[in-house]
Amino acid sequence: MIIKKTGYHGLYFPEFGVSLDGYHPEAEYAFVSHAHADHMPRNKNTKAYATSATLDLMERRGFRGDKNILSFHEQFESDRFRATLYPAGHILGSAMIYLETDQGTILYTGDYKTPPSPATEGFDAPDKVDLLITEATFGLPIYRWKPLDELKQEIQDFAVSSLEDGYTPIFLGYNLGKAQEIMHILAPLNLPLMIHGAGFKLCDVYEKHGVDLGNYSTYVREECERNILVTPSSALSKGFASNVSKTRVAYCSGWASNESRRTQLTADKLIALSDHLDFFELIRFCKELSPKKVYITHTPNPDVVQHYLEKEGIESSFMNFEYESED
Repeated sequence: MIIKKTGYHGLYFPEFGVSLDGYHPEAEYAFVSHAHADHMPRNKNTKAYATSATLDLMERRGFRGDKNILSFHEQFESDRFRATLYPAGHILGSAMIYLETDQGTILYTGDYKTPPSPATEGFDAPDKVDLLITEATFGLPIYRWKPLDELKQEIQDFAVSSLEDGYTPIFLGYNLGKAQEIMHILAPLNLPLMIHGAGFKLCDVYEKHGVDLGNYSTYVREECERNILVTPSSALSKGFASNVSKTRVAYCSGWASNESRRTQLTADKLIALSDHLDFFELIRFCKELSPKKVYITHTPNPDVVQHYLEKEGIESSFMNFEYESED
């Protein structure tokens, strides 16, 4: 089986005419796992196959190509393969792409999370695969996430206690996925919330697909005090809420497991809310699928994952991409 890297993070299977999360001029079928920029095809006029939510979000982010909607668990057949999308639990619309071919079965995870983010369609996977292509963003044993209920309580408590103490709470999370997950967790409080303008433009897609984001509006600098604020960390250095004298900042990311982020971001609280699976779920998932081979992608260091998989009798290799963390 021939696998070629293409574009930024994409793969191309010439024998099947399939590209995954990338663009190749000879690909007949371009499957897209989700709408984060590093997984969207660089050619914005590609004929893309993805879930309805992913295509809606891609369109908001500038995609102008042919949109071919596939539902989760729907089988798409060509003369060389059968494709099925499984919910990946990463962000709204995110899918793992399962290919059945004469040369064996392939599962490409894209980015994924199990247990899933509450602002997604959940998580599901095939029972067994021959070849697993998996991200390992948090591929070290130091990354073990708390149960979601505990993380929800931390987020809600931070918002409420900050407001009660006369502070404006600011949650740091990137504009697509993490921001809406934070908002969904805060929604039951029914407190006024403002989100950074770039994230605001994506929120109605979440609502269209049934995700409650609560009592929110777009960020207005002059009116933001005493609202819950959600913004990417990069906006803080550009004056976001700099007119508010009393703020408390919570950094929400898997990288919040690293105490060094507190001083880097001058954060008051670190909340390890990730939309990727942790190290132990990654190893468990690989064991569960019992693949003949695992390709590891999207990781700063694959050696530890490979060591643990070798102990389980699972052959693996590192598929080197340009590494960029979005979490």
